[in-house]
Amino acid sequence: MFINQMFSIIYSRVTEKAEKTQILDLPDSPVQSCAESDEDDEPEHKSAYQKLLSTLSSPADHESEDESVDDDDEEEVEEHLSEEGSDGDDEECQEAGNNLTVTPEEADEGEAGPNEGGEDAMEDETAGGVEFEDKEHESQFCLENNFSGEGEQEGAESTAKQEDEEDSFKLHLDTEISEEDIKRITDRTKAKAQVKWPSLGTLLCSSPLEKFGPVGQEKDKRPLALHKVLETNWTSLNQTSNSKGAVEEISPLQLELLSLMGSYRDVYFPESSPLTEGWQVRSAYCLHALNHVLKANSGVLGHNAQMRENQAADKAGGNKAGVEPQDEPRDQGLTRPKVLILVPFRDGALRVVQTLINLLETKGRKMDVSNKKRFKDEFGEEPVNTPPNLFRPDDYTAIFSGNIDDHFRIGVSILRRSIRLYAPFYSSDIIIASPLGLRTVLGVEGEAKRDYDFLSSIEILVVDQADVFLMQNWEHLLHVMKHLNLQPLDPHGVDFSRVRMWNLNNWAKYYRQTLMFSSIQDPQINNIISKHCFNYRGQVATKNMPITGSICQVLVQLPHVFQMINSNSFMDQDARFQFFVDKVLPQYRDSVMSHTLIYVPSYFDYVRLRNYMKKEEINFASICEYSTKSEVSRARHFFQKGDKQFILFTERFHFYKRYTIKGIQNLIFYGLPSYPHFYSEVCNMLQAGGQGEEASWTCTALYSRYDTQRLAAITGAQRAAQMLQSQKPAHLFVTGEEKGPMGP
Repeated sequence: MFINQMFSIIYSRVTEKAEKTQILDLPDSPVQSCAESDEDDEPEHKSAYQKLLSTLSSPADHESEDESVDDDDEEEVEEHLSEEGSDGDDEECQEAGNNLTVTPEEADEGEAGPNEGGEDAMEDETAGGVEFEDKEHESQFCLENNFSGEGEQEGAESTAKQEDEEDSFKLHLDTEISEEDIKRITDRTKAKAQVKWPSLGTLLCSSPLEKFGPVGQEKDKRPLALHKVLETNWTSLNQTSNSKGAVEEISPLQLELLSLMGSYRDVYFPESSPLTEGWQVRSAYCLHALNHVLKANSGVLGHNAQMRENQAADKAGGNKAGVEPQDEPRDQGLTRPKVLILVPFRDGALRVVQTLINLLETKGRKMDVSNKKRFKDEFGEEPVNTPPNLFRPDDYTAIFSGNIDDHFRIGVSILRRSIRLYAPFYSSDIIIASPLGLRTVLGVEGEAKRDYDFLSSIEILVVDQADVFLMQNWEHLLHVMKHLNLQPLDPHGVDFSRVRMWNLNNWAKYYRQTLMFSSIQDPQINNIISKHCFNYRGQVATKNMPITGSICQVLVQLPHVFQMINSNSFMDQDARFQFFVDKVLPQYRDSVMSHTLIYVPSYFDYVRLRNYMKKEEINFASICEYSTKSEVSRARHFFQKGDKQFILFTERFHFYKRYTIKGIQNLIFYGLPSYPHFYSEVCNMLQAGGQGEEASWTCTALYSRYDTQRLAAITGAQRAAQMLQSQKPAHLFVTGEEKGPMGP
């Protein structure tokens, strides 16, 4: 109990401090397109993704060593030279892509090439070409010009009768909040409570309004009041998760997630591992988003039909005396897009679309999907022959399988049982994009051509794999968050008589549900939930403390010294730098302490350390995510031979490459890794070099009281609590013993 209380206090403190984070323009990840339209970008030449693809033909070269010597090679690592990318791709991506079966007729439709759409298509700022938009099916998928059929209308009426007090969709959108409620939400005064569910574990519930209290102790047996289209098919939710297309039972985790999503509270689940929970999470939020869109569109079509009948009756018999005409139903937002799904790579978008298709398809009935072939060609990927001797961890393969282009956006409109891919944003129900793909459309203040009105009425925001966005450019995600639910600058043909009042009052952000999924807990992700989400129904976050920690996965016999830094805030990097320069680095400058790898999580800290070591004329090499292939080869070669005493090594380089650095005898973690398993992976590199005696190996890790979550993930919650409470500045662990790691 004491440990949980202590972590809750520190967690809230870290969350509050995160608001002061200063976001700088960080160079993008190596797999990102360098076509980002920041205001100070240089002219485009060759996209980073094109350079990435050019290196996949010879991935074995990544392990080669360049014997040429260039004393100035370290000076080049700050440039944006993203020349290579993931070489861990496999055929897993084809499992999702091959499910998008293309008929001969659809193949003929797709032969027009990538530029069809002509002058009506939207210009792609980054590629310099034309971005395709489907204008052909505009009238077919237009909500204003379509009506419910007789059978559909009867079904909608019967469904509406059942929805009254049971359907959370209707309750959420029809609930009226007052200005006093808005003040309470913006003041951030929340009632907090903890509950425990079987699969999700401990849930921390925050409620700004008393009438919307915490979730119950037990989940509902039926998590969602489903649209009739999904009632018979939702049990095949996990069909795409199996490579053979076999239908698997819905897991207890999915049922609990669907129950939380159905309550329309914000949900933060930081345990979505790409190997285990990732596909379950994706299937769950796709079902929830599709259910939301189908219900919203069915309501609009039903009201269209009802209004047409009323108009016909008025014309035929005239308005009866004493009968007042009914007001038009308010069932729409200021713009049509209702759901925004952010994923890091095109492969994620491919899997989301495939899940949506599988949920709408029924046996014996063909699904109408417009532009299917084009979508498969642009978002799928041809099989790549991976060298048999190339090894990458399973989590790496899961993240970087398929098409890893991170600059994309696509609109999806859904009407009845038909899906239209590449719909214009203002005709779309769902937008699937990467933060970078949206950033180039949103633009920045002062740009002549920018657009963000299509985000004005987003009702569900899904941020999947948020931890990967940390390894790309977090500024892009923050930029998107700042442009959500703003009042549009143009009307875009909206019928204001049918717009909900809370949309007209600019209160859309208080009705938006945010679903955040990540494989790790991080203060910057917490900051999104605490500072950019205003859902009047509150928030639910999973808060499970790790018991063992990743240090138990260290296989080598190694002493680990954890040294605590006295820091005044989460962003106090000066204290860490000064401690490292004054206390840690002098211990390793002796020639006896050679072959020292310095692991640096932040690129800015890396640049600061590199400049300092250059100034002090320390014999070192450096590797970061922007180093060229030849620079990496030289640095690894000189470090292994002992020509370089130190090697600086960034976390993002390890995330994108997972190279094994040979010749390490001493380790310094300038900061604790964001991913806890990175700690054990780097420590286990010591056994790859074959140099030095195990008895002489050392490992030093620096941490502060604001590193609570990372420390607990590495050492375990109980040990982390003891370390944070202790008056001792240093704590020793020893791994490689038969009884496991010996700690304080």
